[in-house]
Amino acid sequence: MSFFINDALAQGAEGGQAGTLELILPLLLMFAIFYFLLIRPQQKKAKEHKNMVEALNKGDEIITNGGLLAKITDTDENFLTCKISDNVEVKIQRHAIASVLPKGTIKNL
Repeated sequence: MSFFINDALAQGAEGGQAGTLELILPLLLMFAIFYFLLIRPQQKKAKEHKNMVEALNKGDEIITNGGLLAKITDTDENFLTCKISDNVEVKIQRHAIASVLPKGTIKNL
């Protein structure tokens, strides 16, 4: 136990206090890492998805978050009417669209 006490006495008065910058710097560094690795890419992806959903038009072929392949037959402000098979149409919320497929993809399947 004596080795802990000797170290504390040997440190002296000038090394005992850390500056404010030394305390805040690691927190700022951690925030910067989180921002560039987590927050910024997530915001970018959300913005791309929002632009994709706003650009949907009649005739586009889509994949929903549930995995349905469909062709848009009618658009509304919040909903899309999509044809998934002959004589089968469903209404899907706009934000439930995962991606837009190239034209003619559904015919090739």
